[in-house]
Amino acid sequence: MNEHVVLITGALTGIGRATALAFADEGNRIVIGGRHQDAGDALISELRGKNVEAEFLSADVRNEEDVRGLVDRTVARFGRLDVAVNAAGTEGKPGPLTEQTAESYAATFDTNVLGTMLSMKHELRVMKAQGKGSIVNISSTYGHQGAARAPVYAASKHAVEGLTRSAALEAAGAGVRVNAVAPGPIQTGLLDRFTGTEENKATLASGVPLGRIGTPDEIARMIVFLGSEAASFLTGQIVTVDGGKTAG
Repeated sequence: MNEHVVLITGALTGIGRATALAFADEGNRIVIGGRHQDAGDALISELRGKNVEAEFLSADVRNEEDVRGLVDRTVARFGRLDVAVNAAGTEGKPGPLTEQTAESYAATFDTNVLGTMLSMKHELRVMKAQGKGSIVNISSTYGHQGAARAPVYAASKHAVEGLTRSAALEAAGAGVRVNAVAPGPIQTGLLDRFTGTEENKATLASGVPLGRIGTPDEIARMIVFLGSEAASFLTGQIVTVDGGKTAG
């Protein structure tokens, strides 16, 4: 894995940030995409402190020209694209289906589904021409279960899983692998916003057989594995990392 070129969207917080640091620990060259320059600059300084090459490029995954530019500038800077992690996402508007609107639907799907689709479109454009590469999308256990308090979010992650499998079938003949990680409850800002209170979070944790909330680092380690040659025969899979939450 050392010195691969890794592109990560949604890299400024949570799982995306942990993933950037994990790939840097392996000695890879990192490009992070996001919408906030100050946070991007701060993370780049941290990554370069690990003695790796790293660049921040401003991009909104909902905008195709931003995504095209993000991928093209990565290739212009480093000559290729080996691994792409599509971690940009939003929980949308938590609450029952009867409280959802066309606007809350669009806000969630534009980031989680359109953003993933556009990212894969341009990542695959480069990787298929190279004849190799690995893409890792971020789903959720709600991507294969219902969620009474997050129906639109759950639907968006169902869509991410469908896109992942479809892209894997399309890209396999070109030597490109596409997988997704489906985290359970993970200690991120998204989880804090979703649960609202520490009591709600504790209730959620009580439903995890391992008895706790997971950490972004635990998800990042799985993502690094999926991006590596150690997973060279693995494609089209949704890898659930949830402390046993969906086991029974």
